[in-house]
Amino acid sequence: MDRQPTLEGPTLLLRPLSESDWQALYAVASDPMVWELHPASDRWKEEVFRAYFADALAQGGALAVIDRASGAIVGSSRMQAHDPANGGSVEIGWTFLSRSHWGGQFNREMKRLMLAHALRFVERVDFRVGEHNLRSRRAMEKIGGRLTDREGGIVETVSGPARHVIYEITRQSFAEGPLRQR
Repeated sequence: MDRQPTLEGPTLLLRPLSESDWQALYAVASDPMVWELHPASDRWKEEVFRAYFADALAQGGALAVIDRASGAIVGSSRMQAHDPANGGSVEIGWTFLSRSHWGGQFNREMKRLMLAHALRFVERVDFRVGEHNLRSRRAMEKIGGRLTDREGGIVETVSGPARHVIYEITRQSFAEGPLRQR
């Protein structure tokens, strides 16, 4: 499975993240409001985001999200933890968008593109979300994510330990859900 494809939709282009994207992506990430509900609420700080960006490049699977109308980078997402066992799964996450691109249309398009790609190769896509990140949890529900009872783990953050929950979208739920192609 190619975890860093180039995917094109009506308003967004997703392409592999590169080192040269640092400045444009940090311009988006430096807005503290982007991270206010996120467990790593200090990710807007340059030194914290540098580690996040370096990890994204090292892990592979990171995508730059580009607004096709302006050509500007407006966010990023990743496909990681590919597991081919039992029909296969991959995790989509580490997603953030510029506040100018909040409100549903852009997240829906980005996730539709990523899910359509991933579900060609795996049966299930997982999304690990901070338990108290209500913005991301609502976004997951809007795109048809189902909250599972699987443990999402606890991650140490600047604010202390943060529990995560796991949502999933399967091939079948994608085909029948709100992101299906009509």
